Amino acid sequence: MKEALLYEKLHEKVVGCLLCAHECKIPDNKFGLCGVRENVGGVLYTHAYGHLVAAQVDPIEKKPLYHFLPGSNSLSVAIAGCNFRCGFCQNWEISQAPIEGDQGVSLREDEFTPQNLVDEALHSDCQSISYTYTEPTIFFEYAYDSAKLAKARGLQNIFVTNGYMTKACLKEISPYLDAANVDLKFFKDSSYRKICSASLSPVLDSIKLMKDLGIWVEITTLIIPGVNDSEEELSDIAKFILSVDKNMPWHVSRFHPDYKFTGYASTPEETLKKAQSIGEGTGLKFVYAGNVYGWGNDTLCPECKKVLIRRDALEIMEYNIKKNKCIYCQNDIPGNFEEH
Repeated sequence: MKEALLYEKLHEKVVGCLLCAHECKIPDNKFGLCGVRENVGGVLYTHAYGHLVAAQVDPIEKKPLYHFLPGSNSLSVAIAGCNFRCGFCQNWEISQAPIEGDQGVSLREDEFTPQNLVDEALHSDCQSISYTYTEPTIFFEYAYDSAKLAKARGLQNIFVTNGYMTKACLKEISPYLDAANVDLKFFKDSSYRKICSASLSPVLDSIKLMKDLGIWVEITTLIIPGVNDSEEELSDIAKFILSVDKNMPWHVSRFHPDYKFTGYASTPEETLKKAQSIGEGTGLKFVYAGNVYGWGNDTLCPECKKVLIRRDALEIMEYNIKKNKCIYCQNDIPGNFEEH
């Protein structure tokens, strides 16, 4: 175990966790909601340091990030557990690992150190490390140490996150965090509470703070039929993103039945086209469709409308950006487009 960051000692050996927006008050010998942070005698420890349940090389488009080092590979890693309880989670086998009474989440015994991680990323010809699949906030100490080391070795760092961290957490890692894809699941607090055991406002606050801290942000909304696919809710999400940055990409992604949501239908492609139209009609410059093939994945220049990046699934087929500019009309294209 490793002593946790971002907590305070309260009374009678109770500690207050300051890592995520749940801000759990944890009695002695108990775990927080995430199941990986334990109070031992008034000291908060993390069990989630280096015990990886996933480590593989992915195209960065899988995160999804379309405006950050497109065409590059990212070493993607995860540790079991989450601070949400989403019934539709599509990585539920690892993110919703059962909390075993007073033992917390069952974790692997072997440890992959931050040095191991950075060495593996460089060996695998990756330009970045993505902390993903589960919720990186809950393994913050490991992500922080790894990101700091990675940055010193010329690698970029990415969070794929539910955005439910505290401001202190974001500010702590911001010097080393280059990009994030944030799941904005709903625009109704009641849905967050009922389905995720969380709330909406901390997610919105995180997105705004990431933007202010200079972290490149893209948003993903998994559209679930009958849950968050109304024109009103999709419009509200689009308007919020617009209020933060009209150039912030929005990925509207197709749901498939899984975990506790097997009774729901897959998202019709027409619904994704409606969401894309709503986003663009609201004023967003880049709206993409996820988990579909043959449309919705290309990057177009907002000025001349020509194709800048043509994608076939996760593979780049055509690339027409140079020095962050459209090669046709020289319009600036926001993001991080290193020479391809």
